[in-house]
Amino acid sequence: MYSCVRFLIIVMLLSTAITGCMVGPDFHSPGAPRTKAYTKTPLPEKTVSINTPGGHAQRYVMGETIPAAWWTVFHSKELDCLLRAGIAHSPNVAAAQAALAQAKELYYAQIGSTLFPAFSGQLGGSRQRTVSSAFGGDIPSLTYDLYNATVNVTYTLDVFGGARRAIENLRAQVDYQAFQYEAAYLTLASNIVTTAITAASLQAQIKATRQLIKSQENELNIFKKQYKLGGISGVDVQTQLSQVAQIRATLPPLEQSLAQAHHALAVLVGEFPNQRQFPDINLNTLHLPANLPVSLPSRLARQRPDIRASEALLHAACAQVGVATANLYPQISLTGAYGWESGIPANLFNSSNNLWNFGGSLVQPIFNAGSLMQKKRAAIDAFDQASAQYRQVVLNAFQNVADTLRALQHDAEAFRAQTQFEVASKNAYEITRKQYYMGGVTYVSLLIAERQYQQAVITRIQAQAARYNDTAALFQALGGGWWNRKCEVCSHG
Repeated sequence: MYSCVRFLIIVMLLSTAITGCMVGPDFHSPGAPRTKAYTKTPLPEKTVSINTPGGHAQRYVMGETIPAAWWTVFHSKELDCLLRAGIAHSPNVAAAQAALAQAKELYYAQIGSTLFPAFSGQLGGSRQRTVSSAFGGDIPSLTYDLYNATVNVTYTLDVFGGARRAIENLRAQVDYQAFQYEAAYLTLASNIVTTAITAASLQAQIKATRQLIKSQENELNIFKKQYKLGGISGVDVQTQLSQVAQIRATLPPLEQSLAQAHHALAVLVGEFPNQRQFPDINLNTLHLPANLPVSLPSRLARQRPDIRASEALLHAACAQVGVATANLYPQISLTGAYGWESGIPANLFNSSNNLWNFGGSLVQPIFNAGSLMQKKRAAIDAFDQASAQYRQVVLNAFQNVADTLRALQHDAEAFRAQTQFEVASKNAYEITRKQYYMGGVTYVSLLIAERQYQQAVITRIQAQAARYNDTAALFQALGGGWWNRKCEVCSHG
């Protein structure tokens, strides 16, 4: 018993002594991108403004923190309700959570199977018969029982760090799945917000179109009365009838788009399209945040889940180089067993029936036609590939932020211009309408004024929705503030 314990102590000491040796490159996180701005020309201090719902200026605040529940900046209870439902029931988020849990279990399993000795117990009994010819003499045949109880120990010394590099690879895989979860969470939140805003925009466009149809139908009724009195020709009535039909034709596509938006929202919150009734979100009641947080360029790579996930894959590829390198060196294994064997169960654990053994082996690759070296070079190539992919992800992220910042600026300008155009078109339509009834302009002039006003209303609503969507896009482009969320699953940050 003493010898076995001494053997195990020696194994542990050897294991401790060699933990500092690991072949292959040590991973270091890539440095911050060497750029101090997102756009070529400086951003304005704030966007333009106009005195209308959703028209005030938005100020860029560099270095401002991003809230984890960033969608609350819109001050909409309906949006908050949708987000809570989506986070709780989205299959995509659930799948990402399961993938993260799986990666953790594989990581812990690798630690247990490689860094610690493996113990196994064996208890057996058998009845045997031997024949005299087996011993080459006149010994009579024997029938006897044999019982044994043993504990076996095996341990592979990680002299060159191959096992620890494999663990490092799995730790990187855990990080990758963790950031994939954050990406799924952020994508879900962004999709719910933008889809809900799109639905609100479509509802506003449908409302405006119906109001215009009603106005045009009133005009048609007036024209019919004038025709009966002989004041206008039948051509004018038919032209107005055609105008009403033309405007009505724009309504079904809008209603179809709204239905699709509602279907998409249902799926985003984890329900079937026929199971969810959505509250109406009024575009004019959504709050447009006055201050827009803009992270420093040096922080973006630590905030974007896609960049962090790509970095984790780069780390995993680096660890694989170490694994492939360690496979070129000897593999040292230690084994041992301690137990008892007896033909009588009652005497099994007598000291005279004690047996033990321990030993070791060293396996050094001698000839494998260069396959191990080729696998090492392949691992290096995979690392180079992951490095290039990481750089591309970073470039795409900076483009995403730059596009969003410019969209905030230009869409604010477009919204102001569209609002001014709507006001001017409405005034022109009202003036032309009065002039037409007074006989000052032709009916064609009235139709042109009507069409301009109709288009101005629709485009103004679209431009208004674009400002809210741009705001949501900025929070998504900057990473969504996951690092400010206090929960177990994001503790990896």
